[in-house]
Amino acid sequence: MNDLIKTLKIKFDEAFNNNTNKRIFFAPGRVNLIGEHTDYNGGYVLPAALNIGAYLVLSKRNDKLIRCASLNFEDAGITEYDIDNINLEKLNNNWTLYVIGVITSLRKKNINLDKGFDVLIYGDIPNGAGLSSSASLVVAFTKAFNEIYNLNLSPIEIAQIAQNAEHFAGTLCGIMDQFASSMGKKNHAMFLNCNNMLYKYAPVNLGNYSLIIMNSNKKRKLNESKYNERRSECETALNLLKQEIDAQTLCDITLNDFNKYSKKLIENDIILRRARHAITENERCIKAFDELTNNNIKEFGQLINESHYSLKDDYEVTGYELDVLTDVARNFEGSLGARMTGAGFGGCAIAIILKESEKSFMTYVDKIYNNKTNLEVQFINAVISDGAREIIE
Repeated sequence: MNDLIKTLKIKFDEAFNNNTNKRIFFAPGRVNLIGEHTDYNGGYVLPAALNIGAYLVLSKRNDKLIRCASLNFEDAGITEYDIDNINLEKLNNNWTLYVIGVITSLRKKNINLDKGFDVLIYGDIPNGAGLSSSASLVVAFTKAFNEIYNLNLSPIEIAQIAQNAEHFAGTLCGIMDQFASSMGKKNHAMFLNCNNMLYKYAPVNLGNYSLIIMNSNKKRKLNESKYNERRSECETALNLLKQEIDAQTLCDITLNDFNKYSKKLIENDIILRRARHAITENERCIKAFDELTNNNIKEFGQLINESHYSLKDDYEVTGYELDVLTDVARNFEGSLGARMTGAGFGGCAIAIILKESEKSFMTYVDKIYNNKTNLEVQFINAVISDGAREIIE
């Protein structure tokens, strides 16, 4: 960590010739243990913040100029804006879309930054992995602006502003990713009701088992995927079910009521299956919180398996690579369960594996996965971390 921070400071000075009043912030990515595609359906999720994410070095200026640089896109150089006259044409295919998204979201709350800033960012989440690299970026900026411009935002408000920034960037995401990045707690998962923002923490004590994150290296771009299409399909299902059930979201509906009134969806099998996933996944997430709280790791692993099957068959967001990866991981001796994590369409999967078998597991999974997909698995050495914070040395 110290070497990374030292490097970031040096790179910042080189980029901006500015060695005064710089501050460093970090916001983590997240892994969702269970509760997939329930967040925007008003249900429960169970994410955990990671020790990988977005770093930024930021220094407030005395004028209205914004200067942005990224170590992940060094060839792009420095992008400049006038904070009072932002040229949106510069945002096309540029990571600064997320920076301007945060500024725009703040303005919607009548919060204006009085001065510009210089900023250098670096992210160590693999691109397209589905571990919320974009959420960590917008949360990091919101956290930094909150501290440097004395905005007095609560951690929940930071998450909400960051979510709106991602909407600005074109992804109609729920609140889970930003909430976990802002509110994460070391060695705990967050049991979050996305409908009312109520949450509890569940200890993640796996005993003799480890949580392994596996990057399929099947790349995706979330705002170019079928994510928004799935959200629309769920809204269609909800509108049909509301003709029979008093519900504001899909996840307000119990499985018993869904089975009773699913005839409203029978003419459209796709819409029926999308709703069934959201409702059953919500119930799995509730059960998973109880199992984690009671240290019932085997039962938790079974719920993980069931989640993947539902995401594969009812929600259709897994794809060949993630199905192969989770099948291989699930069938390894000493595995309690495996599932895709994140929005899907590529990205990562998780597995719960005996600690003593980690090395043999990685060798086994990578060999078979490579033979079947011509891709290599990237095993991510990540641990459950605290949420967004300023790094003070």
